[in-house]
Amino acid sequence: MSDEISFDDFLKVDIRTGTIVEVRPFPEARKPAHILLIDFGSEIGVKKSSAQITTHYDADALVGRQVMAVVNFPPRQIGPLRSEVLTLGFEDENGDIVLAATERAVPNGKRLI
Repeated sequence: MSDEISFDDFLKVDIRTGTIVEVRPFPEARKPAHILLIDFGSEIGVKKSSAQITTHYDADALVGRQVMAVVNFPPRQIGPLRSEVLTLGFEDENGDIVLAATERAVPNGKRLI
């Protein structure tokens, strides 16, 4: 378990829902990955993210899927890609990523509370 944080610290992390609108190959990535274009609604817009989720998710099956992401980290350069959000997931028993998502669809851009 990580160090204990305050509720105010938690509120600093802006986690939002978005819908994947496009998936691109990312052959330059060190580990197999997709480039995701995620629509977070009119306030935030469409953002790019690199996601090492190729084991469980084919590109075609990802389009239209709603995901959760941290939207207020600074952009991170991953090879030639400037990743703008951190798509959230959990490692399975083999260390492969399973996406974090809401139980039911919610409007794009809604914040985790």
